[in-house]
This record gives sequence, C-alpha cells and structure tokens, in this order.
Amino acid sequence: MAGPPNVRRPATLASLAAELGVSRTTVSNAYNRPDQLSAPLRARVLEAARRLGYPGPDPVARSLRTRKAGAVGLLLTEALSYAFRDPAATGFLEGLALACEQAGQGLLLVPVSPEQVDVTTVHQAGVDGFVVYSVREDDPHFLAVLERPLPTVVCDQPTGVEGVDRVGVDDRAGMLALTRHVVGLGHRRVGVLCMRLAAGRNDGPVSAERQASATYPVQRDRLAGIRDGLAEVGVDWAGVPVHERFEHSVDAGQDAAAALLAAHSDLTAVICTSDILALGALRHAAARGLAVPDQLTITGFDGVPEAERAGLTTVRQPVLEKGRVAGELLLERGDRNRPRRVTLPTELVVGATSARARAEERFFSGW
Repeated sequence: MAGPPNVRRPATLASLAAELGVSRTTVSNAYNRPDQLSAPLRARVLEAARRLGYPGPDPVARSLRTRKAGAVGLLLTEALSYAFRDPAATGFLEGLALACEQAGQGLLLVPVSPEQVDVTTVHQAGVDGFVVYSVREDDPHFLAVLERPLPTVVCDQPTGVEGVDRVGVDDRAGMLALTRHVVGLGHRRVGVLCMRLAAGRNDGPVSAERQASATYPVQRDRLAGIRDGLAEVGVDWAGVPVHERFEHSVDAGQDAAAALLAAHSDLTAVICTSDILALGALRHAAARGLAVPDQLTITGFDGVPEAERAGLTTVRQPVLEKGRVAGELLLERGDRNRPRRVTLPTELVVGATSARARAEERFFSGW
C-alpha cells in the first residue's frame, strides 16, 4: 500500500525569516508595524510569505500579547437577521461599520434573543469595547456587558447609565412635534400602535400598568410625546387605545392595525411609534379599502427609506449618523473618564398620509 503523499508543512515566522535571511522581528514588522520597514523589503517579505504559504501572525497569539482584540462588539438583543432586515438597524449598522473601517477595527455582532437569559456569549466575546443597540433597561445581556471592564457606548436605550457614553435623539420631543401636527389637523379620536414595551410577549391592548412599567425608554418616551400632544387639546390619555406588538415587522403592524380598528372603528388617526408598524397599518388600510389620508391618517417615526417611498408622515432621525457617532465615541475615547451624551436632531416630515380630519370629527372636537 502506498504511503500518504508528501505534504509540505506550512511556513512559520521562523522558517520564513531563515529563508529570507532576516530576523523574525523583521517578518513580524512587515505585518504589524509596516512603517518600520522600507517598501521594497516589506514587499519581499510578503511575496516570500505568499510563495511559501505563510498565513501571517496568529491573531489569537497577537491578541494575547497585546491584550487587544482589534474588534468592536455590537450587542443586539434580536435575531442576527434583524440587523439586516430592519431598515433603522441596517442604517445604524452601516454607520458603525464606517467608523470601524476608518479606525481599522473589526466589528463583531453579538446577537441574542430578548427572551434568552444565558449571557455566556457576552462574557466570551473577544472585543475591545461594546456598542449596545437599543435594549431594555433590565436586559441581562446589557448587565453582563457592564460587568466587563471595557468601554461601552449605548445607542438609544437604556438611558442615564453611569460611566457609559450614549448617542440618541429626543424621542419625546420628536413625537410631540408629530402629535401636534396630527391634532392640528383636527384629529381627536386617535389610536396608537407601539413596539415592545417590556419583557414578556404582549400582542394586544396595553394596560395603564404595563405602560407605567415599560422598560424600553424609547417607546416610553414616544408614548409620552403622544400623550403630551393630546393633552394640549384636552384629550384624556386614559381613553386612547394603545396596541403593542412584540415583533417589529410590517406583518405585525398590519395585524395590530386590524385589531385596533376592529375594536375602535371611529378612529380617524393612527399614530405608530415606528415606520415599520406604520407601513403595516398602511397595508391593512389598503386591504380594507380605507382611503389614506381621506378616511384615516397614519403616521410613523424613524424616517426609513421605505417610509419615504410610501410618502409617510413621520419623524426622521439620522440612523446612519447614530452608528457613526457611536463608533467614534468608543474608538476615540482614549483615557477620557467622563461619559459623553450626544443628542442628534430629528425632523418632522409631513407626507401624503396625513390630512384634515373628517367633517364630523372636526365638529365633534370643536375644531
């Protein structure tokens, strides 16, 4: 029986240095400190490495020596596909990736289910710092991030965490501006569709108790902005129907709008706390034969490209800029000890999905 064919062992740093007649430090510098070598010498080292099959320094060994992983960890308490499916998350991810590219750093996604309690993934992530993307205040994975002695930046939520940088927008003020637009059109019979408010799945009407105990500050603030705007024209928040959906998808928004309007057929406006839910509401209105905005005003929040194409009245926020600023706060922190808070501007975008309330609604409201 013939023996196994001869297989050339891959070159090592030492064998490559011997082949070239240079020190091992010279070979290492070709990869790690190229400014220490002349361009011709570095080119000769890299060409020999390619010819001999040397893969370069072991990144694990290098990280052990330098105590640097060369990567930023993005904590996302959703399925991995969410980062590439949700337009706001995708825009944020693009901005963060741009900041990492500029700094020559990698990006490690750390996706975990919001219903998962095992935090091992966070403890084992080989990163130099974390960007936390929009998680609830009591999320165990976020608490696990805080246990690690690494710089951390929060995007959107939680808020007010000591020692942690944060970038976000004024969600309450943005939603207040939108609600003032809606009530200025004469709407008083208003319903609300909102994203997940707290742990535990709730797909349906939201009680006053659940609203009060919401652990997602962004949703809490957006609901508060709606409440503030309605209060200015004398609408009692206790009589405003709010429906919540655990999943954030167009299908969920369509289902929520169907349930809301089936229970409250007199509504003339539906304010949604995200564009995705609003796009679902628009789909339901079309399926039901409701003319938007003549029979029903629908609004969103975020300003994602799909909303712009649909002509949605919404609040635009700079999601790509959020990601870029979050990355820069983390990567350029240096020895800074005092946390920074960056609040980016929002813009009310009046589209084709909002109009004056029906004549009977204006009569009812005294408009």
